[in-house]
Amino acid sequence: MKKKYLALAGRIRGELSELEKVVERVLEGWKRAKQTGDDFYLDSVALNLHSIYTGLERVFELIANTIDQSRPEGQNWHQELLRQMTVEIPLVRPQVISVETRNNLDDYRGFRHVVRNVYTFNLNSGKIKHLVNNLPKVFSQVKNEINVFIQFIEARKGENKEI
Repeated sequence: MKKKYLALAGRIRGELSELEKVVERVLEGWKRAKQTGDDFYLDSVALNLHSIYTGLERVFELIANTIDQSRPEGQNWHQELLRQMTVEIPLVRPQVISVETRNNLDDYRGFRHVVRNVYTFNLNSGKIKHLVNNLPKVFSQVKNEINVFIQFIEARKGENKEI
């Protein structure tokens, strides 16, 4: 196995570890927002939800660039990258995430776009609540699927194939 694939597996693990901390921050921020009624905690929750999707997208970009050697371009590249991760590339790699996970992550991708383009005091607390409530399940699902993908990378260690 080439060293770059071992490095990729390590980088992905590192990102997942950091993302676990961000998930904890989202849940704690949400708890404090509910306890205090302080909208500034909602700002924190929104920013951390933004960070979760950004971190996952970074993982997907690493896979696209290192293994697929192709990353979508154009106006909708964020959506296309998410789709790309659900596709098996014969003789190269299995799908990274399931279609169900992609559909769940698309809500977070869309919210990240909103956070980037709207003043925080205009954010919809109902949408934030939905994302926070689903986060433990969605993050667990994506983390498990990415870990299976890491196992695929590492299992190819002794083979003479590209990956």
